[in-house]
Amino acid sequence: QINFVACQLFALLAAFWFRIYLSPSHASSAVRHAFATLFGIYFAVFCFGWYSIHLFVLVMMNYGIMNMASIPNIHRYSFVVAMGYLTLCHISRIYIFHYGILTTDFSGPLMIITQKITTLACQLHDGIGRQAEELTAEQNRLAVKSRPSLLEYLSYLLNFMSIIAGPCSNYKDYIAFIEGRHVHMKLLEVNWKQKGYDRLPDPSPTGAVMYKLCITLVSLILFLTLTKNFPMAYIVDNEFLDKTPFLSRLGYLYVVTQAAKPKYYFAWTLADAVNNAAGYGFSGVDEKGTFRWDLLSNLNIWNIETATSFKMYIENWNIQTAAWLKRVCYDRAPWYPTALTFILSALWHGIYPGYYFTFLTGILITLAARAIRNNCRHYFLSPVPLKIAYDVVTWAVTQLAVCYTVAPFVMLAVEPTIKFYKSVYFHMHILSILVLLLLPARPQTHSVRRAQNQAMLNSIKNK
Repeated sequence: QINFVACQLFALLAAFWFRIYLSPSHASSAVRHAFATLFGIYFAVFCFGWYSIHLFVLVMMNYGIMNMASIPNIHRYSFVVAMGYLTLCHISRIYIFHYGILTTDFSGPLMIITQKITTLACQLHDGIGRQAEELTAEQNRLAVKSRPSLLEYLSYLLNFMSIIAGPCSNYKDYIAFIEGRHVHMKLLEVNWKQKGYDRLPDPSPTGAVMYKLCITLVSLILFLTLTKNFPMAYIVDNEFLDKTPFLSRLGYLYVVTQAAKPKYYFAWTLADAVNNAAGYGFSGVDEKGTFRWDLLSNLNIWNIETATSFKMYIENWNIQTAAWLKRVCYDRAPWYPTALTFILSALWHGIYPGYYFTFLTGILITLAARAIRNNCRHYFLSPVPLKIAYDVVTWAVTQLAVCYTVAPFVMLAVEPTIKFYKSVYFHMHILSILVLLLLPARPQTHSVRRAQNQAMLNSIKNK
């Protein structure tokens, strides 16, 4: 963990240097690719030692697949090899690390590289192997039209900004950043003459980086104080279960879940700041004319803590992983996209049983929450006091549902998970099943969503 923090702090300094002294106006794309790659390899070796060989083996295996596999199958082969190798490494960790000891090891970077490999393979398949009319608007925008060179491939997968803690980004966005087109592409979407500008502005990421570093510092302080004092294991302590009433146990469950969050806030926000410091992550301009640097942000803390639906919570937690799951699984699944996406997420995280309890429970609660929202929400949109009361109730239910769902993710093993669910009478499972049995199903089918996406694309083309 010390190596992890040290590497990210060095990466932050290197990112500032990279943006100032190796900017596109001072260095060629090849030089920027080479330095980003070499720094990334150095950080990986420094942080993980000889275990980093796993990263390089997987990268080179999939580079061979990308160049030798047929385009119609390139995404399938890449997915199977990357996920298979990652799963084998996850299995090996079971025999090395005991339950409950979550050390910072090479599997983290391997998980990010797996995301990037499969993302690029799918986007390459879209760009070369499929017709434009077969793709959604987003797939068209991100489609890659030619195979990358070895240097481009290594830079995308191993660059120092994201090799330690991510996040995963799209290949076209990364190449545009290296070539110096990243910011201008986003700025050209705005009519700057109407805003009084004679030329395109040159937004600086310094403000965004400082803001994110402040969040990182606060998260670190909370982790060193709050997290240590409220361990998740206490919710299955026999004395606690015997002496604490049911509602009090639910309240404590919320507290310990909140206490487990700062380490994620710290790691993901620092990773975002590193990318921004290098000049990567500009996402455009908001309605107020403010420059936004959240293209690679992995979480929206405000939306997480105020979420009034399970869907809203998931969409704002680990955002880039959710985007990856959508692009490689949900949008491509021929059937049961929600279930397959949750299963892939569990497999990607590892093979601890707690992960599968969490994601299988997540499927059930997601479907139940969707049914309630589709059937009931429109009755509570007005008047305003009724809407406020609805939001308060749905906030409380959402937060408790999330706590109930993620507890096994932290506890990992089967025995404490079953003990926990028994102690709270499996209430969320039972309620979710009752909702699905009693409320009429009104979900939008995957085929209908795909047809609507296609209709939207055709409309854009016609215009």
